[in-house]
Amino acid sequence: MKKVILASGVALMLGMGAAHAQEKTLTISVYAFAQDEFKQIVYDPFEKLCGCKLVVETGNSVERLAKMEANKANPVVDMAVVSMADALAATRSDLIEKIDTSKLSNFDKLYDLAKDPNGDGMSVGYTFYATSIAYRTDKMKIESWADLLKPEYVEHVAFPNVTTNQGPPALYMLGQALGKDSPDLKGAIEALGEKKDEIVTFYVKSSQLVQLMQQEEIWAAPIGRFSWAPFTKLDLPIGWATPKEGQTGGMNVMVLAKGSKNQELALQFMDFWLSTEVQAKLAEALVDSPANKEVKVSDQVANNITYGQETAESLKLIPSDVALDNRDAWLSEWNAKVGQ
Repeated sequence: MKKVILASGVALMLGMGAAHAQEKTLTISVYAFAQDEFKQIVYDPFEKLCGCKLVVETGNSVERLAKMEANKANPVVDMAVVSMADALAATRSDLIEKIDTSKLSNFDKLYDLAKDPNGDGMSVGYTFYATSIAYRTDKMKIESWADLLKPEYVEHVAFPNVTTNQGPPALYMLGQALGKDSPDLKGAIEALGEKKDEIVTFYVKSSQLVQLMQQEEIWAAPIGRFSWAPFTKLDLPIGWATPKEGQTGGMNVMVLAKGSKNQELALQFMDFWLSTEVQAKLAEALVDSPANKEVKVSDQVANNITYGQETAESLKLIPSDVALDNRDAWLSEWNAKVGQ
């Protein structure tokens, strides 16, 4: 009888321990992209490791930041992943706080550009991508971003609309090539406006470019590296340009919600996500390009993501304050010079 009582007591204690573990909950706010892969590679393994429950909220940046703002007095998320510019917007709205990187064992493994993307200690980069030009190597030669506007090429070019993620970065590099690289992007937008009737399309979705390339309606288009894989499957000679001005791109970062009651757990989760093993698995699944410089992948995988020290160091990213302070002006100028 004593043995039964003792066994029951142990079972009760174990049950209480399990219940206590389940009470430890981390709520994260992320993009809706590739959630099946993230669940398998990041979320489930972390839950097993920490003995906690992970609540995942998804949506675009505007929706998710609005929710953080609405619940500012009583935060409902512990950490979020957003773009560099959105991280700065969150900082300006007092929604996030400094990250204690001494608690991130994988911090020193990151490329320099990912360690403190906005220079304020409020975010850590976990993935980035290059933006350059996909082009027909048998039809044209791309040595500069300005080559897109050459008379012999411009009638075979698609350019991203300013409202897309790729629009401002492509304009930023075009402006540098033209010697008109002011933050307002006026020089680049004006130059594009002068050729607007010759350019095939100002695209909104990169998926439409593959068909246009296949039908030979276009020979070139600025794209993000994450859109590159479908082009490699076309039976056409398509290359990834390395213009003399360099490549641009973007970065997504992790932020810590101000007033979160689970900051230690949030930091543990960030560290897990930044680990070499997890970053390698996400890269191999073609989900994210690794910010961890220790990640090694096959040539086949490397060809479909943004990868390597040389690439990381070559990226010219639009500073977040420039993006935030000029977004409305970019759109206004675009509407005036290029149109919808």
